[in-house]
Amino acid sequence: MPTGGVNAPVPVAPEATPAVDPRLIVRQEGIKGYLAEFRRRVSSGELGSLPVVVALIVIWVVFGSLNSSFLSAQNLSNLSQQIVGTGMIALGVVFVLLLGEIDLSVAYVSGLCAALFAVLNVNNGVNQWVALLVALASGAAVGVIHGLFFAKVGVPAFVVTLAGNLGWNGLMLQVLGATGTVNLSGKDIVSRLYTTIYGQQIAAYGAAVIGIALFVIASLVDAARRKAAGVPYRPMTDIVVRTVVLAIIAFLAAYTLNQYKGLPLALLIFLIFIVVLDFVLRRTTYGRKVFALGGNIEGARRAGIDVAWIRISVFSICSTMAAVGGLFLAAQIQSASQTSGGGNLLMNSIAAAVIGGTSLFGGRGKTWSALLGALVIGSIQSGMNIEGLSNAIQFMITGAVLLAAVVVDSLARRTQRAAGRA
Repeated sequence: MPTGGVNAPVPVAPEATPAVDPRLIVRQEGIKGYLAEFRRRVSSGELGSLPVVVALIVIWVVFGSLNSSFLSAQNLSNLSQQIVGTGMIALGVVFVLLLGEIDLSVAYVSGLCAALFAVLNVNNGVNQWVALLVALASGAAVGVIHGLFFAKVGVPAFVVTLAGNLGWNGLMLQVLGATGTVNLSGKDIVSRLYTTIYGQQIAAYGAAVIGIALFVIASLVDAARRKAAGVPYRPMTDIVVRTVVLAIIAFLAAYTLNQYKGLPLALLIFLIFIVVLDFVLRRTTYGRKVFALGGNIEGARRAGIDVAWIRISVFSICSTMAAVGGLFLAAQIQSASQTSGGGNLLMNSIAAAVIGGTSLFGGRGKTWSALLGALVIGSIQSGMNIEGLSNAIQFMITGAVLLAAVVVDSLARRTQRAAGRA
């Protein structure tokens, strides 16, 4: 006979454990809570920048052990300057990837804008500031054109920007004319922005202090605002830990730069772009709309977000950053030529954004991804050049690193879905 009767107790399912804001855990448990939250994030696939930081450390250790000159102040200082052009382009790519889209035209857009500046300023005697504004405005206009075809006409971004890759390359060749190469004077604004290095030690250390101070102020203001609103906020312990880590990195970088020539202006400009665009993405309504659109386009549309405007503006930002990167690359070689925007620039720019931690699937990434990814690719190239390895080997290893980054991203997303966080 079956056991139990009408009065038998009915088993009650255990209540689900409510999700707790990680800032609340850290505030209640201090360092113990901080470590527990770190373990939870890793186990649930929220890896953040951890994989690329580990990869960068491994790359530096390997090349440093093979040749001591790799970690010399001279090589690291040169590396920090050389990654700026590609890093600027990657910074724009981050915005497009956040939408879950791709821009295959950025390399030749950068070459076109560099050619416009060189031809206007050098060949036609146009004021350097006017030529600079025309180049940047042209980059922005190119992005608007891409965005209109994508957002309004409905042509896939892949097709639009692939057509742009061909079309803007042709226009660049047309602008350069029969000579094919225009040498910069070396005294123009673009060249001076790239070549200027502040030799006084106070410059690098001062920049580090200002950066740390801005971080502390922003963290305290954000915590105070959240506390006043009655929502979980970042505890003082967390702010102190993050500040200490940032200070170590910043002052170590400043010390290394000062051991060679000093603080490159190009690197400082790159960092300013990263910080400003990071603020736009994480602290403004516009940035939240970008993330919302990348996470769930239909949900964003139903929430009243102007999807077409966001898409057009994002592609415009991407092409503008491509123009900035192209100008720095032209200043690096002191010319704009038919090879500008060619080679592996497109792949390196996209790879830098992806390797740095920006998801190809949209909705997840940071502007700092451009810096980290550019450092990884630049470090691989620098280390292999020192070792005298061929470009073929460099391409294969860079491709393997890119594939590894995408695999990590895919596995992280799968883990997040399994943990109910995606």
